[in-house]
Amino acid sequence: MSCTVSIHPSGRTIAVARGTSLHDALAAAGEGLALPCGDQGRCGRCLVRIEGDVKRRSTARLSAEQVAQGWALACQTTVEGDLRVIVPSQEELLARPEVIAGAEKAAVTAQACEHAAEPWVRALRLTIDAPTLEDNTTDWERLQREFARQHGVRGVVASLRVLRRLAATLRAGDWTVTAVLARGTWLEPDAPPRLLDLRPGDATGPSYGVAIDIGTTSVVVYLADLASRALVDQAAAYNGQIACGEDVISRIIYARRNGGLERLRSLVVETINALLDEVFARQGIAAEDVYWATVAGNPTMIHLFLGLDPQFIGLEPYIPTVNHPVPVRAEELGLRLNPEAVVDCHPGVGAYVGADIAAGVLRSGMHEGEVLTLFIDVGTNGEIVLGNSDWLMACACSAGPAFEGAGVASGMRAAPGAIEEVWIDRRTAEPTLRTIGDTPPKGICGSGMISLLGELFVTGVVDKGGRLNRDLDTPRVRLGDDGPEYVLAWAGDSNDGSGSQDGGRDRNNGRDIVLTEADIQNLIRAKGAIYAGFSVLTESVGLTLDDVERIVIGGAFGKYIDVEKAVAIGLLPDVPWERFEYLGNTSIQGAYRALLCRECRAAVTGIGNKMTYLELSADNRFMEQFTSALFLPHTDLASFPSVKRELARLAAPPGSEEGGDT
Repeated sequence: MSCTVSIHPSGRTIAVARGTSLHDALAAAGEGLALPCGDQGRCGRCLVRIEGDVKRRSTARLSAEQVAQGWALACQTTVEGDLRVIVPSQEELLARPEVIAGAEKAAVTAQACEHAAEPWVRALRLTIDAPTLEDNTTDWERLQREFARQHGVRGVVASLRVLRRLAATLRAGDWTVTAVLARGTWLEPDAPPRLLDLRPGDATGPSYGVAIDIGTTSVVVYLADLASRALVDQAAAYNGQIACGEDVISRIIYARRNGGLERLRSLVVETINALLDEVFARQGIAAEDVYWATVAGNPTMIHLFLGLDPQFIGLEPYIPTVNHPVPVRAEELGLRLNPEAVVDCHPGVGAYVGADIAAGVLRSGMHEGEVLTLFIDVGTNGEIVLGNSDWLMACACSAGPAFEGAGVASGMRAAPGAIEEVWIDRRTAEPTLRTIGDTPPKGICGSGMISLLGELFVTGVVDKGGRLNRDLDTPRVRLGDDGPEYVLAWAGDSNDGSGSQDGGRDRNNGRDIVLTEADIQNLIRAKGAIYAGFSVLTESVGLTLDDVERIVIGGAFGKYIDVEKAVAIGLLPDVPWERFEYLGNTSIQGAYRALLCRECRAAVTGIGNKMTYLELSADNRFMEQFTSALFLPHTDLASFPSVKRELARLAAPPGSEEGGDT
């Protein structure tokens, strides 16, 4: 039975079979809605209003009043008859993830190693004698002969695609051609040179490569000149897979759907291609001039990029299809590079520690020195590495998407209008805010949540269990629709409309920006998982966090973490601040180094092989440490001496020796 779905306000209409998911029907009509929770009905982002016959699989996130008014979650609703659907205006992302500013280009380029200068790709000019009746050697043998005579290169191989164009190219160039050769890969460093391209005439211009970081949240691309090893351009965008889930588990679940794996693969390839098109257009470079790509990402992202089934990563005993993917041609993946370009995905370590972490360790240099280093990549997953040049041990813990703004009442990604830093007056509980772009507040991003929770705790607005103090004489702490909450910005001060400072929510279509107790519990669980992760890691080798001499914080998000606030909530260990070091997006930086340097690429493989992976889900110590970390900052306050001192200072009367004004 066919049912008609009429969509408003777009006016689109589509006919679908009875029993079709409403979300799928909307997507087929070009009205795709984000599914941050991966089609599990948890996030409420696909809320629509319906008039007609449907079947609801779940109404868990809807009140009885909303159901009576016709509201439904598109991912939890099937079409059972003709239907009218009203799609609310969706919040558009106002900015793309931050990439390295132009002023930092030189610094990034300088980070590339200066040894092993031979690039992966070389362009060689060849002048070839035209065939005659006396010299009727084949075109391919004639080319091979001149490779050896003019450049000392022997045993060149080529794909059928290149061979098909050989005869025409030689004659189009009047027997002068430019050959682009690849010289081995990490997998086969001594492999014979491969002919990637043959062009008529002298076309020995620059050859380019790209480094790609496929993050769960964002994708970053660096474009480099392979000969000069200069950073030419960069671009970043949110990973298109976010529409199918904001964390790896949600995407693994989505991949099990019929056609889900291919959709996830196509979404990330589309994201990468859009970034490639952007930098190529900006620099006036042809895609055919890009011959090499290095790719870093966590194991799930690499699996989805290659079209490998990731489901067993999420099932005990957590086994990836492959940790060391073989290099493939760009044409096989649909990347808009030279079709013969080599796409080299870096090696992973285990189910949840992947190429992004191996690249990050490379960038940190911890594998080369004796200093005991703790490397932490804070994000949807918290990946942690401990060690030095003698040994490396890694683990991963699921922090969830709270630090990315998902699953939080007023959460958002780091875009203009996102609250990124907060200070609270301990006498009045009034906040002072700073937003990205200095625009009116629209929501709060991950770094803002860490800052806010730290302030709420040390000023006594929140207790160590994460409960709001409702005895305070302030309208900022109130009982909201979802339980106790702290009002960070009134609707009239936010970017969502006008409202009142009398605590009224949704007045004049405005919206107060709040942090609820439920949000606080999510944040405490997220920080607790990360703290428990590196606690178990150090304990497993007979060390303590005090023994760690250097703490490296990686990840694009980690760059913006306030150490003081992160220590105050128990996200980071309480050690001297000089031990902390921010490196930003270490995944793309490591991939960029491997793009330009053969020894760096070999080092990435060595790091992956050297690293011991500790599976926390099979370690009872993790749950013990996690439970202990479910307080602010921790059940053991003695482990946080600076926080203990600050709490004592703020508890003292203003003007006393211990106290002071905020």
